[in-house]
Amino acid sequence: MSLPSIFKSPVLYFYLFVFSVGFTLEACQEKKPVHETVVFKPQPILPQDTIKYPNALITALNRHNKWVDSVFRRMTPDERITQLMMVEVFSNQGPQHEEDALRLVRQYKVGGVIFFQGGPVRQAKLTNKLQAASKIPLLVGMDAENGIGMRMDSAMQYPLPMLLGAINNDSLIYQMGAEMAFEFKRLGMHLNFAPVVDVNNNPKNPIISYRSFGENKNDVSSKSLAQMLGMQDNGVIATAKHFPGHGDTDVDSHYDLPIIPYGRERLDSLELHPFRHLIQSGVGGMMVGHIHMPKLDSTANLPASLSKPIVTGILKNELNYAGLIITDAMVMKGVTKYFAPGEAEVMALEAGNDVLERLVSVPKALNAIKAAIRSGRLDRKELDRRCKKVLAAKYWVGLNKYQPIKLDSLYQDLHTSHAKETLRGLAEGSLTLLQNKPDLVPLKNKKMRSVASLAVGAAKPTLFQQRLKNRLTVKDYFMPRKTKKKDLENLRKVLLKQDLLVISIYGPSIRPSNNLGFSKEERALVNELVRRKRAVVVLFDNAYTLNQFADIHQSSALLLGYQQLPAVQAAAAKMVMGDLVPQGKLPVTVNKHFQYGQGL
Repeated sequence: MSLPSIFKSPVLYFYLFVFSVGFTLEACQEKKPVHETVVFKPQPILPQDTIKYPNALITALNRHNKWVDSVFRRMTPDERITQLMMVEVFSNQGPQHEEDALRLVRQYKVGGVIFFQGGPVRQAKLTNKLQAASKIPLLVGMDAENGIGMRMDSAMQYPLPMLLGAINNDSLIYQMGAEMAFEFKRLGMHLNFAPVVDVNNNPKNPIISYRSFGENKNDVSSKSLAQMLGMQDNGVIATAKHFPGHGDTDVDSHYDLPIIPYGRERLDSLELHPFRHLIQSGVGGMMVGHIHMPKLDSTANLPASLSKPIVTGILKNELNYAGLIITDAMVMKGVTKYFAPGEAEVMALEAGNDVLERLVSVPKALNAIKAAIRSGRLDRKELDRRCKKVLAAKYWVGLNKYQPIKLDSLYQDLHTSHAKETLRGLAEGSLTLLQNKPDLVPLKNKKMRSVASLAVGAAKPTLFQQRLKNRLTVKDYFMPRKTKKKDLENLRKVLLKQDLLVISIYGPSIRPSNNLGFSKEERALVNELVRRKRAVVVLFDNAYTLNQFADIHQSSALLLGYQQLPAVQAAAAKMVMGDLVPQGKLPVTVNKHFQYGQGL
């Protein structure tokens, strides 16, 4: 990159920001021991190679490489096709599933695998088996938007993007990306299908929602850039998704084909904005979504992932993207509802994709692609070029010097003190105080005759309640889902007698939800309590679920935690008691009472 163009790249400005707060990533240094985690230390050193060459990964994917050529020459024509395929693998589905996966590797020589549910040790063992069975080292990926804990047990869970969108310090998000990269490398993985760079400007979106950094295109750009750089600076390929933008839809592409009716003017001004920024900064992968955009390609029921005008015309030709172009999962209804297995994969390659992810059937896809080559629909030389790009990605992540995963100390290496400190910083930096009248929070030194702590959606003491009880004389109450009407009435009578209520609200799982699942009567009791009593309300779930309580805006104090992660609950208790100053800002508009950017 020439000197003038460096100053046009958002990657430089991100690093200057990191430098300005006195941090740099220790993992940027060479010869780092495999078990040593990444940490920030104040050093007057910047990762110069990344600043000088923000597109170094993209360059590596497209330049001549002796190792790539030597491997390519030993491949059969069929193997050069299947190198473009990544198949799904689970480490918790037993011997038959493992044997099926091994068969695809041995017989069809697929290029990679994408792991889903399981556990770290089981996955590491299975990865070693699959790599040992593979003629060419496998590219191993995972859809881990908030780290490997999103997919496996016995692993740390980092926050999802909506919570990160509330944080005002993007260097924390960079550090999270670096920790995610460490996890990936420790488990022998190379490609993360993250970050999500969709701008979530539709509150009714059933699939993006809390997986987006927010509704503001600039926030989404800067925060996804920070996460991407954290991963790629530490040797893991990041994948921006879901091109050209999945944020403004009310249909889940796992179950149907969403239709986005907007044209280029709207897309250029909003949805494409963060994709452009990450492309300029050298993101290694780009996932194309299964969304129909008739003003970009009028072909009936055609998802963007199968559209040549979108993949080749816009992404490759107009935006000059030269990284790995990957389909969203080919098993999703957004594709399979209208296109049969085999034909769909041919169309995806015709459109310009490099990698086919999660195929319905590898044999059907291979046979259909071979037939398309014979008929002239697909060009063999072009597919060979894409095969070499995949091999170049393997070289960049170090698969030219493949080593099996070491099982010793695996659990400990995935639960380091530095990772826990990163998680604590993210949790504390995100808490968003939306209301506080009249300065009810912090509670310490307040004179109160009786205080009750009500956990809505819990049947036993939560971590938040436990931490609160360590500091405050308070009695705990619980309102689990499906509470009987008689019990609700008894609870109502007791709580209305209290001087102060601390109401914490929890979704049905540790992952945020779009529907909290409370009955009409349960919601009515919460609404009555916040209308009639002094109440501190803390929501540990998706910000949009505030809409499920009609009167929650009448709370004396309202704190938004976004997720019920233990680190978030601990931070919320500290803030309620006055040990933390609120820093978060609402990343989305919820309703007329709670709008983007609010936060005391």
